[in-house]
Amino acid sequence: YLATTFCYGCNLGPAQAARSLKDFDRRQVSYVHQRHIDLDKLQASITAIINAYNRFDLPKYWGSGDHASVDGTKWDMYENNLLAEYHIRYGGYGGIGYYHVSDTYIALFSHFIPCGVWEAVYILDGLLHNQSEIQPDTVHGDTQAQSATVFALAYLLGITLMPRIRNWKDLTFYRPDRSVRYTNVDSLFTDTVNWALIETHLPDMLRVALSVKAGKINASTVLRKLGTNSTKNKLYQAFHVLGCAIRTGFLLQYLDNAQLRATIHAATNKSESFNHFVQWLSFGGEGVITSNNREEQRKIIRYTHLVANCMIFYNVVEISRILQELGQEGYPIDPAAVAALSPYWTQHINRFGMYDLNLNR
Repeated sequence: YLATTFCYGCNLGPAQAARSLKDFDRRQVSYVHQRHIDLDKLQASITAIINAYNRFDLPKYWGSGDHASVDGTKWDMYENNLLAEYHIRYGGYGGIGYYHVSDTYIALFSHFIPCGVWEAVYILDGLLHNQSEIQPDTVHGDTQAQSATVFALAYLLGITLMPRIRNWKDLTFYRPDRSVRYTNVDSLFTDTVNWALIETHLPDMLRVALSVKAGKINASTVLRKLGTNSTKNKLYQAFHVLGCAIRTGFLLQYLDNAQLRATIHAATNKSESFNHFVQWLSFGGEGVITSNNREEQRKIIRYTHLVANCMIFYNVVEISRILQELGQEGYPIDPAAVAALSPYWTQHINRFGMYDLNLNR
């Protein structure tokens, strides 16, 4: 299992991994991958690593665990499969690895999605399917991580959505009532919340939220259905109006609170750093996912997520040990300096060469 995780998590392939690992055959590694390991077992392994990671004191200096951030990174693939699409921003064919990263740096959940979809559709799935001891209730992301319907569903699920949004001029601020006027910022508000529509469809919206919360349906499935603006789709209109009201409140907080802006930028920077880290660890196969099978593609993304979390866990173990030794030797440990550290170090990792799997160590 360890050899198979190393093989597919670093995107080596069974033949190349067998050359680097003594006493292993490519057929053994491939057999274990195909017959013994699935998405659920990989996620259970990731959850075990997260829970062990959460026992350390060091990550508490980096975050509370109440916040998470989301971001996607492109993975190259062959063109001849149902998931691959041409990505305009990154260039080339591929899919998007979409990761939920805690403010303590550990990655909680991962998806593999097409390039053409709006990433906000999948933003809530990771938090709802997360079974680890780290349970964030606030999620951050970039502009792709927000829309009015996502704001509404997140609010009904008890999740606070705080993304980093560009192109503010395209967003509408909503007044609670036509008669309400504000000092200095009144020119921002150009529309009014339709409270009657929200009140009429609130039971239906709550029914949808409860179904998602109970696991009867994925949040991404609901958000895809609510992504069509139609005059006949009253439920979409109700979600949209509620989301616009919630988003207006968030935008006003974002304008007023410099600390909130700093928190959001710091969280999204952690997600971007994790993307570089996981791509660096997946050094085999020139960064290309060679399988055309959708289930296999998802497993490879989950493998890379597991290997990245294992490396983060190892770094935290070593940093904790070094800090403890320094403290015992009488060196003062500055909490501000500890808070500025990161477990995404790679200088000490030797990616190439012969590997010895020593189970007696």
